[in-house]
Amino acid sequence: MATATDTTPEAATPGLLRLLWLASPALPVGGFSYSEGLEAAIEAGWVNNEATAAQWLIDQLHLGQARSDLAVVAQALPAWAHADHARLHQLNDWVLHTRETQELRLQAEQMGRSLLEWARSLGPLGEGLHDALQAAALPQPTWPVAWAGVAARSGASPRDCLHSLAFAWAENGVQAAIKAVPLGQGSGQRMLAQLAREIPAAVAHALGLRDDQRQAFTPGLAILSARHETQYSRLFRS
Repeated sequence: MATATDTTPEAATPGLLRLLWLASPALPVGGFSYSEGLEAAIEAGWVNNEATAAQWLIDQLHLGQARSDLAVVAQALPAWAHADHARLHQLNDWVLHTRETQELRLQAEQMGRSLLEWARSLGPLGEGLHDALQAAALPQPTWPVAWAGVAARSGASPRDCLHSLAFAWAENGVQAAIKAVPLGQGSGQRMLAQLAREIPAAVAHALGLRDDQRQAFTPGLAILSARHETQYSRLFRS
């Protein structure tokens, strides 16, 4: 009979629970402190109510996340599974080189480092997770590549991994809108419902992209992010 202290493979954390863990706002990587341009869009008057906030996040999901971070994770998952460190370095470099502003690059680096520190803090409970991430020897591990390294050890399917990451991103975005527009909790739940309907299509798109089809070209977002770096009053780091 398995007990709470078993360390046998049968007692390992199931893949679904690992994905829920990774999608949790309690994951100490600082995702809640970023708005990814949304706060600047609010300052500019582009986002000012529930409808415009929802449309902003839906647009960023399809135009940004699906073509960039989700696509990187889709390609990094098999690289982690096969310990293809050269491929991981290639994907990590692509993330670093395609962040369009300083604050977006710093976010990718900070969250990647924090995830590595989280894995280290688990010790034996992480079942060798930190060692596996360290073995890739990424000098500046970025959030999507590091996240894929954790998700790859869950045993979950690539599609489920991407669903988890996309929902975590959506939840952070909705919480940022609730605080900054501001909006009520009811508005936030309706926005999450809309995003949940859009996520499967975004994930399917990401899973089908080749290297030469990935892109990080969102000029409107880049302009707002650059403005946000010097915005007079702000709640979020980016």
